[in-house]
Amino acid sequence: MVSYRIIAIPEAIAHAVRTSLASPQYGYPAHAEVAQGYGPCRLCLHTFGVGQERRILFTYDPFEETGAPPLPGPVYIHETACQRYMEDAGFPKELLQHPLTLQAYGHNRRLVAEDAVPDGQVEPVMERLLARADVDYIHVRDTGAGCFDFRIERAEIAKNVDIEAVEVSSC
Repeated sequence: MVSYRIIAIPEAIAHAVRTSLASPQYGYPAHAEVAQGYGPCRLCLHTFGVGQERRILFTYDPFEETGAPPLPGPVYIHETACQRYMEDAGFPKELLQHPLTLQAYGHNRRLVAEDAVPDGQVEPVMERLLARADVDYIHVRDTGAGCFDFRIERAEIAKNVDIEAVEVSSC
């Protein structure tokens, strides 16, 4: 069994978005609204209470730490502060009820495999992908919307990455 870590967006990114209502990576305006979809929040990785909770939509590049060129896309976080998902907490259980796509990336952000998981059976797919020598990390995406949810890394890789060392700029 491969030991892994779940990598939610950095707390510094979420704080900057909530404070400025702009994407800290690009400066584009962020938008706050009542949740129309389940999400998840890219910081705590909990699904949103549709029609109940407020969320912020902003532009985020999940590849910023892993390579260029940038590939930004839309993501959501809770409008109010929430706790970042713990890296060693295992796969977020709330997300197993939704169709997910696991995209495995190798050196220089090269997509080496992609598997749709419609039935919540993420663990065997994740194990198989992380066992491959050519896979550096996995992006988990919502299959329907295609949006980035979070990254998965082998535990020994994640220990060497300072995920909070993100330069926040106002382009």
